Amino acid sequence: MKTKQNLGILLLAFGFLFAACKKTASSGEEPKPIVSPTTVKPVCQSCKIISSAAELTALTLKAGDTVMMKSGDWNSQRLIFKGTGTAQQPIVLIAEKAGDVKLKGASSIAIDGQWLVVDGLSFSNGDLGVSKLNVVDFTSASRNCRLTNTTIIDYSPSDPTIDYRWVSMNGKNNRMDHCYLKGKAHQGPTVVLWGSTTAISHRIDHNYFGPRADLGNNGGETIRVGTSDYYLSEALVVVEQNIFEHCSGETEIVSNKMSKNTIRNNLFFESRGTLSLRHGNGSEIYGNYFIGNDMKDAGGIRIIGESHLVYNNYLQGVATTGQTCAISVLDGVPNSEPSGYFQVKNAKIVGNTMVNCAQAFDIGAGKGGNGRTVPPADCTIANNLIQSKGGIAIAYTDPPQNFFYEGNLAFGMGSGQTLALPIGITLNDPKLSLGELNTYFPATGSPAFGGFKGTYSFFQSNNVGANALDELHRSLLKAVDIGPSRMALGAALIIKN
Repeated sequence: MKTKQNLGILLLAFGFLFAACKKTASSGEEPKPIVSPTTVKPVCQSCKIISSAAELTALTLKAGDTVMMKSGDWNSQRLIFKGTGTAQQPIVLIAEKAGDVKLKGASSIAIDGQWLVVDGLSFSNGDLGVSKLNVVDFTSASRNCRLTNTTIIDYSPSDPTIDYRWVSMNGKNNRMDHCYLKGKAHQGPTVVLWGSTTAISHRIDHNYFGPRADLGNNGGETIRVGTSDYYLSEALVVVEQNIFEHCSGETEIVSNKMSKNTIRNNLFFESRGTLSLRHGNGSEIYGNYFIGNDMKDAGGIRIIGESHLVYNNYLQGVATTGQTCAISVLDGVPNSEPSGYFQVKNAKIVGNTMVNCAQAFDIGAGKGGNGRTVPPADCTIANNLIQSKGGIAIAYTDPPQNFFYEGNLAFGMGSGQTLALPIGITLNDPKLSLGELNTYFPATGSPAFGGFKGTYSFFQSNNVGANALDELHRSLLKAVDIGPSRMALGAALIIKN
C-alpha cells in the first residue's frame, strides 16, 4: 500500500516566498534575498532580452544589469553567464516566466563571476553525454552567486555509467535555494560542493530533492560536501530546510567530507541511506527529521570522526540496524588514510528522539569491515528519548572507551536488547502521544518533562528528547516554502504511526 500521496505539481504565478528561518543559538539571521521579483513578468524596463546562448555571450554586463531569457525551448544551449555585480546590484539572469524557459538536449550553464543570480530556469529530459560538462557549474571564480527557483528533472544519459553532476559548486559563498531536482539516474552525486584548503561557506537551502533510484554502487549521493583530501579544512557550509524524498541513490544521502559544517532542519523522507559524517571533524547535525516509515534500508545518522555535535533530531520508523540504524557510531581504522575511517572521538549526542525504530544506537558499528578495529572513545550520550516496538535501545558491536551517559529514557525494548543498559539510560515509559502530522510527543505526566540532565551550551532544554514541533518544523513537514514557488508541493508527505 502506498505510504504517501504523489506530490502535485501546480503552475502558480511567478514569485518568491522566503520564510524567515527561526534564529537559533548558532544560526544567525536569515540572509536577505538579493533579488525578489513578485510579478508574473518581472518589471524589466531596461532588461537585455536574449533568445540564445550566443546572445548572452556577446553581452558585456555590469553591476545592476538584468538579462531576460525569452520563454520557449532552448535546445542544446551552452550558457556562459559572466560578470561582476555587487551585493547591492547583482547581475540577474532571469526567465521571462519562471518554468517557461525550457532547456533541453545538451543544455547547461556556467555561473562565472561575482554576485550573479540565475532565476527561474527549467532543465528537463536532457543528456550531456560524455561532454565533461555539468548541468549547472559554479566556476572556481564564482563568489556570492546564486541559483534559485530552478528545476532539473530527468536530465540523465541513456548510459547510467556516465558521470556528471547536476549542480557542481566551486568558488566561495555561493547559494542554491528553492530549487527542485528529481530523477537523476546515472553516476555521480546530484549536487557536489568541491573542497578547498580554506572555507567555502556555501549554503544549500529550501530545495526539494525528489526520487533518485538506487545506483547500485558508490557515487549516488544526493549532496556531497567536499572530498577526503580536504577533510581537515573547515568548510563552514550550511545545508538547511531541504526535503529529501525517496533519495535512494546509495548508502549516503548527504555525505559530509569536510570539517565544521552545519546540517540542520532538513527532512529525510523514506530515503534509503543515511546522513553520513564520512570525513572531517566538528560538524553540527540538529533539528533534522528522519521519517523511514519502516521502508527497507531507510536509515538515520552515521558518525565518523571527532567532536561532532548531534542533537535535537527526530527519527521515526527507521527499520534498519547496524550502520544504518537511527544513530550509528562507527569503529575506525588504525592510522587511517584520509579516505578511510577515522576513530570517533568526543562526539556529543544529546536530546534526540527515536520512535518506533528497530535500533536506536549502534556503538562500534561496522567493526571489522574495511579494517575497522578502533572503537569510539570519549563520547557523551545524554537526554535522548527512545520508544521502540520491540526493538533495541543500544547495541555494542564494539565496546567503547570512556563513554558517558546521563538523562536518557528508553521504553518498549524487545528480546533483541540482550545487554544490560548502562547507568544513564533509564527504562521508563515516556508516555508519548500521537500528535500533529503523526509524530509523537510526551503527554502530561511524562518523565521526559523536567528530566534533562547536565549542561550543554549548544542545546538548552528542560526536557528529554527533541524539542516539540515549532513553526519552522511544521512548515518543513508540510513542504511549505520548499522548492520553486510555482511548484505547489503542499502537505503530501504521509507519516505512518
